[in-house]
Amino acid sequence: MKRSTRHRLFGGGFAAINAIGADRWLRPFTLGSGMILMFHHVRPWQRNAFSPNASLEITPEFLALTVEVLRREGIDIIPLDDLPSRLNPGESQRPFAVLTFDDGYRDNLTYAAPVLRALNAPWTLYVVDDFARGHGSLWWLDLERAIAAGKDISVLLNDRTFRFQTGSLKQKYAAFNTLQRMLKAGPETQLHRVMSELRQRFTLDPDALVRDLCADWDELRSLAQDPHVTIGSHTLTHPILSRCGARKSEAEIFDSKDRIEASLGRPVRHLAFPHGDAGSAGLREFRLSRESGYDTAVTTRAGHIFAGSQADFWALPRVSINGLHQSEQALRALLSGAAFLPQVILRKKPTLR
Repeated sequence: MKRSTRHRLFGGGFAAINAIGADRWLRPFTLGSGMILMFHHVRPWQRNAFSPNASLEITPEFLALTVEVLRREGIDIIPLDDLPSRLNPGESQRPFAVLTFDDGYRDNLTYAAPVLRALNAPWTLYVVDDFARGHGSLWWLDLERAIAAGKDISVLLNDRTFRFQTGSLKQKYAAFNTLQRMLKAGPETQLHRVMSELRQRFTLDPDALVRDLCADWDELRSLAQDPHVTIGSHTLTHPILSRCGARKSEAEIFDSKDRIEASLGRPVRHLAFPHGDAGSAGLREFRLSRESGYDTAVTTRAGHIFAGSQADFWALPRVSINGLHQSEQALRALLSGAAFLPQVILRKKPTLR
């Protein structure tokens, strides 16, 4: 597993925060009211030299450690349904954490659910309707598989052909990072065209990958019987919403709520924007999530939650638990909010007004 310069810098920052005790003395200023933690895969660690998506997975042992450290730090683990009331004036002054898992991966049911059940910790799983039906596009994983399979790769982007040598491990990481960034920055139609061409070239079946990795509706209905579990929407197809037309974005947000409610037979009150960064979800998506009747919508913008004027229930930040930093010192830096000091100082947030 190779760490990028960016991730090495993060690791150094976490170490520095702990070395000077900043996670303790900055906590009164940076912790805020609480935080929403973001996870993806939870599964036993596997050695794989080329794993550009490794930041999206943690081990069951690290998940258990996360719960342990939260409670040791005096942070309540609460259901997502309780978040709005915890931000009301006069409510509990104890900080809180919400545990959220994106994409509806089966390993969340196999490995995360038993850990959280044993620890009596509530959690939320955001599901994609397409994935639960056994089809769709986990394109970032198919991109990884395509680059892993060959010694070179070429794609047509913005009327220009880009060619990458992918014979060495270093070349594979460079190709993945560049292509992922370019595909996310372009229109959805281009992303789907490029990925379709790569799948044909390297004989990749996207639906088979979805069926292998994602829980189906039967499994999700069974999981939903657990009183500790909340099921939320992660849209119909997991698109980059900001790259979609207004009608498609509205359908992804509104219709996914209706479909998931129909499949589960219970209300769906919470939404997670796919990808969720500033380039993937913006004011239009925040407005649509409010108008569609969700109680909350979460992004992947990094940060803790501050009550009052800083809290926007349809553009909530999250704290990503990164699989490349599975250490207690990284956890303490993230949970204290010290890692997000610049955001705390600026206190800038998107607004629906």
